Amino acid sequence: MVMTEERITETTDSAGNTHTTHTVVSDGANRSSGTNWAIILLVLVVAIVGIFFLSQMNNAEVAKDNAIAGAADQVGNAAGQVGEAAQNAGNAVEDAVAN
Repeated sequence: MVMTEERITETTDSAGNTHTTHTVVSDGANRSSGTNWAIILLVLVVAIVGIFFLSQMNNAEVAKDNAIAGAADQVGNAAGQVGEAAQNAGNAVEDAVAN
């Protein structure tokens, strides 16, 4: 709420002439509703951008976790192949010694 006060000052000079001065004093300016809407819109845009970036960071975390899981699976498969190769080599040595 804006308070406005009107002050009227009357002065009389030595010749008897009267002069009147009007002064309007206000304690603040009105803010238009357009400014309020602009601020609300700005806050909304910032919130949407923030949510977008948070979701992108979450997607990046999921992709990183999936890549790590895939690499671990490949390491596990390679270890299995090394184990099979060692078993085959052991069997070949036993066959060579037995013959």
